[in-house]
Amino acid sequence: MEIFFIKALQLILSLSILIILHEFGHFLFARFFKTRVDKYYVFFNPLFSLVRWKKINGKFQFRFFSKNLPVNERVKKDEFGNEINDEDGKPEMEQIPLEELPEDDWRRYPESTEWGIGWIPLGGYCKIAGMIDESMDKTALNAPPQKWEFRSKNVWQRLLIISGGVLVNFILAFVLYSAVLSVWGKEYIPADNAIYGFDFPKTMLDAGFENGDKILKINGQSIQTQQEIFEHLLLDGNRDVTVERGNETMELRMPQDLPQKILEGGKFASIRFPFVIDSVSPNMRAANARLQKGDSIIAVNGRPMFLTQDITNEFFQNKNEPTNIIFVRNGFLCSTTIYPNSEGKIGVVQKMPSAFLKTNKEEYGFVQSIPAGFKYGIGTLVSYVKQFKLVFTKEGVKQLGGFGSIGGLFPSAWNWQAFWELTAFLSVILAFMNFLPIPGLDGGYALFLIYEAITGRKPSDKFMERATTVGFVLLVILLLYANGNDLFKWLSGLF
Repeated sequence: MEIFFIKALQLILSLSILIILHEFGHFLFARFFKTRVDKYYVFFNPLFSLVRWKKINGKFQFRFFSKNLPVNERVKKDEFGNEINDEDGKPEMEQIPLEELPEDDWRRYPESTEWGIGWIPLGGYCKIAGMIDESMDKTALNAPPQKWEFRSKNVWQRLLIISGGVLVNFILAFVLYSAVLSVWGKEYIPADNAIYGFDFPKTMLDAGFENGDKILKINGQSIQTQQEIFEHLLLDGNRDVTVERGNETMELRMPQDLPQKILEGGKFASIRFPFVIDSVSPNMRAANARLQKGDSIIAVNGRPMFLTQDITNEFFQNKNEPTNIIFVRNGFLCSTTIYPNSEGKIGVVQKMPSAFLKTNKEEYGFVQSIPAGFKYGIGTLVSYVKQFKLVFTKEGVKQLGGFGSIGGLFPSAWNWQAFWELTAFLSVILAFMNFLPIPGLDGGYALFLIYEAITGRKPSDKFMERATTVGFVLLVILLLYANGNDLFKWLSGLF
């Protein structure tokens, strides 16, 4: 449970930073073009907010744990006081004149932004006046356009306002990658230094690999990193692999459908390394078995094994069953019985592969880190775009994941380098995904604006409203499907 909370906290903090800054990009361009921003919220605030504040008559007013303000509207009436219905028979609404609102009603002062902190810690939002989006005020949009509204700005100004969030996310990714390289450098385990070889999922074993193989070349090109193996085999579809197996060098020919099979299995090759405990979670199975930091497991249920992948697989096969382990502590052999939980976990954090395998480290000065960070970000974007095409295969769509999958990317113990690298990676993904030409996303708006710039014809507000609604429904379905996949995988692991 402790590991879950550590991962969840990292996920919430990372997504909050990314979405808040994304929305701030929209805010900056909107204010630059003198467009009103009705609301800017950190976190979401359905029904009520933890705190909200607004500048009124030169002074900030604060409200705590207050209900959300209703939309500034009322039922429209004719000169005889009868309600007016629209063509669908529903009451027609109109805006309440500002002078009729009470003095302490914040809706009376739309010229200043309402700032606030919501209570659902997943990002935030920026509501721009006169913009047709998922939070649109239909009554306000039925009124004549005002000079301070988004819809009154020229097409290029609107395009920049829409693109502001994506632009900030790209800039943030480059800044974070540069900062990570400047502070920590870039450290990786060269494929040549994977002295215990690689561990392969069943799909790759069936293709001819054996656990312990060292991958030397793919399509005649020398391999430096694990990421290169991933890109060559899964993304580029290369098939000729040179491996070192024991004292022999062998040539393997991969089947053409290997990428699809790897996707279907959901696992890829990983570097093999010894199972040595770095920390023990309190009140977990390992703590109850009195395992300690530095213990090195060398046998499970009488079978000699010392590599992480072999041992974790053995624990998974013995879920909730008594499992005998032999380990080394301070040079002495010890033995105990442990009960892996329903997920095959024992509640430990292992030492990283870099503790056992020689790494290459590239260090960067402040000036050097800037172009290196830019190159890192571009490389990440290119790789992700290649991966994105796999989503449109039947195997790829099954691997779509939601918050659970994203949270699983974060380490089990807090690590600032890993946190900022993953935040930069997610910033690239958020920027790319947001710029897809889907109504309701920034890319959908941009597509309609480019159409307007080319043709000189602006899509009607009714069309934009319907397109936004359709896009929003599609996004909700996608979100439910992705998180449903996470839930299904979790439940499958329990039974």
